[in-house]
Amino acid sequence: MTLFKNKYRIETTRLKHWDYSSDGEYFVTICTKNRKECFGEIRNGIMGLNEMGKAVAICWQNIPSHFPFTELGAWIVMPNHVHGIIIINNVNPNPRKGAINRAFTGNGNVGWISRFYDHIIFGEKESEEIYNYILNNPFKWEQDRNNPENLWM
Repeated sequence: MTLFKNKYRIETTRLKHWDYSSDGEYFVTICTKNRKECFGEIRNGIMGLNEMGKAVAICWQNIPSHFPFTELGAWIVMPNHVHGIIIINNVNPNPRKGAINRAFTGNGNVGWISRFYDHIIFGEKESEEIYNYILNNPFKWEQDRNNPENLWM
């Protein structure tokens, strides 16, 4: 940790010297504050969205309409987080590229944590592994590190 304006701050987890507005696939995980489960629940490996979860899903699906240089890969809304792949294709460069996460988490009444996890996807094999991880996430909810029951394990 480093000091900024006499306060400790956590260093970025982002890859140094990488232009996150460049073409590519990005795996993103965004969690609710305190891992509060507010998007629905999982039963028998199936995520059932409540009204707030449905609103989050609609916001996620609308990312490309607000950022036309993006496409969505696999994604899922879980009880307290969202996993998704955002594909950036700079056919029409746009200076607002860095604002995708802020735009998504800035809407609605959801309390999101201030940081999010992102990962640059390198290669077809990694893309397939992450795709499978996202689709199988509801089946593994009992072991998921974002499941509040697992926070202190």
